[in-house]
Amino acid sequence: MRRWSRIAVAAALTAVVSLVAGCGGTAGGGGDERKVVLYTADGLADWYGKRFAEFRERTGITVQVVEAGSGEVVSRLEKERANPQADVVVTLPPFVQRAAQQGLLAEYRPPGVEHVALRDPQGRYAAVVNNYLAFIHNPELANPAPRTWDDLLDPRFRKKVQYSTPGQAGDGTAVLLQLQHVLGEQGALDYLAKLEANNVGPSSSTGKLQPKVAKGEILVANGDVQMNLATINRDRSNFRIFFPADAAGKRSTFALPYVAGLAGNAPHADNGRKLLDFLFSAEVQKTVAEAYGRPARADVRPEGEIAGQLDEVLRDVEIWQPDWDRVLGRLDADLAAYAKAVGR
Repeated sequence: MRRWSRIAVAAALTAVVSLVAGCGGTAGGGGDERKVVLYTADGLADWYGKRFAEFRERTGITVQVVEAGSGEVVSRLEKERANPQADVVVTLPPFVQRAAQQGLLAEYRPPGVEHVALRDPQGRYAAVVNNYLAFIHNPELANPAPRTWDDLLDPRFRKKVQYSTPGQAGDGTAVLLQLQHVLGEQGALDYLAKLEANNVGPSSSTGKLQPKVAKGEILVANGDVQMNLATINRDRSNFRIFFPADAAGKRSTFALPYVAGLAGNAPHADNGRKLLDFLFSAEVQKTVAEAYGRPARADVRPEGEIAGQLDEVLRDVEIWQPDWDRVLGRLDADLAAYAKAVGR
């Protein structure tokens, strides 16, 4: 779905995590019982690296990571239904709800999950890291900085705006949901049709838009708070986070968490359960701020400088909560209406 700078991350994780994105058939097979295969939406690689090193030290189990877009993660599970390769799945809503609906996730409730607000009543998934929809702009070239949704329609941004594609990327789907919240269903479609004059074109990865904004190839893109803050702090990237305001000047966003579950018919299911127990433990949840996210467990309080940064970014921003079951029920129709509105 999202991130970039994978070469540097992979180099840092070589001894611990096997990055096998893009290959098929061998990720979960074979007789090696000292591994667990994680299919995940991208964005948590640095945090994964540290945590999975600890997990391997404690258990002797190596985590193999397959990164893809949120929708792509579920598509891969669907294609491999007859020959499952994944043990644990981490993706974003509403794609995780779709995976559960299609029988691609197994019931498992790790200890501590009862403290998580977003969790499946049937025990198939729960949020593990909280995150929020955001936008970024280049502070030098997008001058004056855009502040409102209407600003993004300005001719000065012609072919200088890009957002990840709804239905392919979780963050892209979030853009559509946010606009529905602000403008209504038809208003969102009308707005996105107008935005096409400034939109570069489709993108399946939100993360790949970050370096484009930093270099000035484009001036505005969608993102999320966790990914964007991590990249700003880690790589000193040249972009700023903002939340477009509505006509009344109100800025709003919603929680877009990373959600974890045990894959159905997992080849290494016992190891998958151990990994989920580890990720939902209070000890590991306390480290979520290192990934520039917020703990999903309500009984774990974030502390430190990064937690303060998150609070500052979200100051005076209204946070609302989608009805994800309703979102999923409407998703196909909404995506079809979106494609028609933008001419794809």
